Amino acid sequence: MTMIKKTLVMMYATLALSMLNVAQAGHHEAGHDNMSPSIVELAAGNDDLSTLVAAVQAAGLVDVLSGDGPFTVFAPTNAAFAKLPEGTVASLLKPENKDQLTAILTYHVVSGKVKAADVVKLDSAKTVEGSSVSISANDAGVKVDAANVIMTDIAASNGVVHVIDSVLIPSE
Repeated sequence: MTMIKKTLVMMYATLALSMLNVAQAGHHEAGHDNMSPSIVELAAGNDDLSTLVAAVQAAGLVDVLSGDGPFTVFAPTNAAFAKLPEGTVASLLKPENKDQLTAILTYHVVSGKVKAADVVKLDSAKTVEGSSVSISANDAGVKVDAANVIMTDIAASNGVVHVIDSVLIPSE
């Protein structure tokens, strides 16, 4: 196995264990009948999703994504945000760009709980932002727009999270 493959395997294993630990630790909050964390709590408990959490906070979406849902979130990793042109994330986090940031983040959210077994049967899904993401599945894996799904079916009290390797940008 090449060094890159070993590094990727270790990174994904660390991500999986981190998300599993957060899910097992649980957190009981008003409005949640079970011990699973909300989507926001799950993301906040994972260092690889810290940029997403900062963006959700800057957009004022914490309460929405902590609500009852259910939601399906395609969650970009920090590495996915790092692929954006230099300065993009810093610019999006500025208060004057809140509307643009909100549009991008809500483009990563689908109403309902869409598990991986259902995602592979779809060719598109309408997002909370209002437009649709394209979905394709083949032997190489599942893509949402141009992003690869790298981890699936991470259960939250108010939905499900699928981790992706690129940030989804809605068409203007």
